[in-house]
Amino acid sequence: MKHKAALGWLIPVIALLALVAAGMGLFYHAPGDTFEFTNHRGETVTINGRGLYYYDTVSSAAQQQANDLITLVVAVPALLISAWLAFRGSLRGRLVLTGTVGFFLYTYMSMSMLTSYNSLFLVYVALFGLSLYAFILSMLSFDLKSLPGSFSPRLPRGWLAGLMFVLGGFLFLAWMGRIVPPLLQHGVPVLDNTTTLVIQAMDLALIVPLAILSGVLLLRRSPWGYLLISVALLKGVTLGLAVSTMSINMMLKGVPESPTIMIPFLVMTAASVVMAIVLLVNVESRGEAVGS
Repeated sequence: MKHKAALGWLIPVIALLALVAAGMGLFYHAPGDTFEFTNHRGETVTINGRGLYYYDTVSSAAQQQANDLITLVVAVPALLISAWLAFRGSLRGRLVLTGTVGFFLYTYMSMSMLTSYNSLFLVYVALFGLSLYAFILSMLSFDLKSLPGSFSPRLPRGWLAGLMFVLGGFLFLAWMGRIVPPLLQHGVPVLDNTTTLVIQAMDLALIVPLAILSGVLLLRRSPWGYLLISVALLKGVTLGLAVSTMSINMMLKGVPESPTIMIPFLVMTAASVVMAIVLLVNVESRGEAVGS
């Protein structure tokens, strides 16, 4: 596998730091209680008032702890297992590794910029940076010319592309529906005590174009299409599980997400899991050593 030496030290450090960050988010309990706060925009929110996410809102803390749970239970094991398989020459392992590193990149990019400052700020920044470079090296490890030949002709390209179009379209409409009406009324959307819409900016600038572009390129049988659809789908599984868990945890904390957002996302997460399995099943065994 190309760049095996660099990834060989990046991956364990990412796994270790993620265990620290997620473990602290879930199990560190600073005493306190929720309290109301009115910010400079006149928005009144309920602050968590306890644990690592003391200064985050109850809603934000519920989302972050759900993400911590998925990081511990799903993402870190997937990262280590897929790295082990990738280093042994498995193309399936390398695809899962790249998608999983993409999850860490997205997660800790957002936490570096969105989570209220706490004692793990530098850990979030380190995970953001390390995941970025690991993601770049993982993408560069593929032999694009031979990659399409590593997939079975039975790969349902239309279904995969269709799922990406639905996901990209759903995120675009959901976030524009939140942004545009207040904008036209010269108002401000609900910010939940943040200064701006960080997740919406990331999704509209990164995730929506990735979903649409990967689907178009796959339908054209472009080598980049096979790579991007694999990365987008496998990253989408971990991210979808995290967001679904966030919705459930928010309900348990008494701050449920809108059903118009939650239910479609749960359905698309389930579809992503099914299509990720289909994708990996259609990686042919002769493609396992490609680019190794």
